[in-house]
Amino acid sequence: MNSIFNDTINGINTERPPVWFMRQAGRIIPSYRRLKEKYSFHELMQTPELAAEVTLQPVYELGVDAAILFSDILVIPEAMGMKLEFTDHGPRFAAPLKNVKEPLSVLHPNPDKLKHVYAAIDVIVSSRPENTPLIGFCGAPLTTFVYMVQGISSNHLFPAAVDLIYRDRETANQLLTVITDLSIEYALQQVKHGVSAFQLFDTHAGLLPYAVYNEMILPHVRRILKAVRETGTPVIFFPKGLGHGMSALHNESFDFVGVDWQMSIEDAKAMVGPEMGVQGNLDPRILTTDKETIRKALEAYLPFGSREHKWIFNLGHGVLPDTPFENVKFVVDWIKSADWRRG
Repeated sequence: MNSIFNDTINGINTERPPVWFMRQAGRIIPSYRRLKEKYSFHELMQTPELAAEVTLQPVYELGVDAAILFSDILVIPEAMGMKLEFTDHGPRFAAPLKNVKEPLSVLHPNPDKLKHVYAAIDVIVSSRPENTPLIGFCGAPLTTFVYMVQGISSNHLFPAAVDLIYRDRETANQLLTVITDLSIEYALQQVKHGVSAFQLFDTHAGLLPYAVYNEMILPHVRRILKAVRETGTPVIFFPKGLGHGMSALHNESFDFVGVDWQMSIEDAKAMVGPEMGVQGNLDPRILTTDKETIRKALEAYLPFGSREHKWIFNLGHGVLPDTPFENVKFVVDWIKSADWRRG
């Protein structure tokens, strides 16, 4: 499939960076909000035709260069038998693992519970506009782990999950291994059903000191991305909050690494080295301002984009719920029309 996204992620020099956004499916799209008046978030995810419709809305309405599968990182614990509710204040597990004496005893991985995701991919692949790449994804082991243990995000600190990592590393590692094993199966099935690239989201990579992250988490990350990459599918790793720990990713076998808004794209690129591409990293809060402010922020990327062809434009995290649709559309149009050779 020829597309500017596929060319860039495969290392081919293109006339501009491709553009897509984390959390582009849903939230700010008017047609998504209309669907939400009739269906719950769970219904949209569980119904392949609806999930496919939501996945492709940003392609039609924003003009982004790639679609990302409409799903959630917590389908993995759901497929292990954990009951999950999506509330107005975020996801909540009915029986978090912090309340269980032997956490592994209550987990029963069942890959069949993920079939609705593969059915959605089938619908997307058969109905998407020609040459539109589809990005598959799942949550990285740490991010999935902290929600499973804590049950709900506690101001993104997850004290019970961190306590388990420090207090009982053996149990924590066993849980991370179970998560990783099912995540590999999930990722490979997404590839089998036709995703063009795969992103691993570690939204809470900054939760641990880097030495602990490197020892306990990165081996599991490597297992997932290695399994996907061996199929010939390009991979993106997004370790939000990793900071200067990014330097340890130098020469890793990832195709691209996502960069959050707390680090400059130039510093991140220098840390990961010339072989690895970077994705990011506009502060999503800028999109809630005005077009002139946004334009100035975008212009600051011109020097980097003029000399670096291994770059996918994105935000440093997901689109915020209160972001005006027209501002996001402005970014897409600006990226597509800017003179990237001028710098």
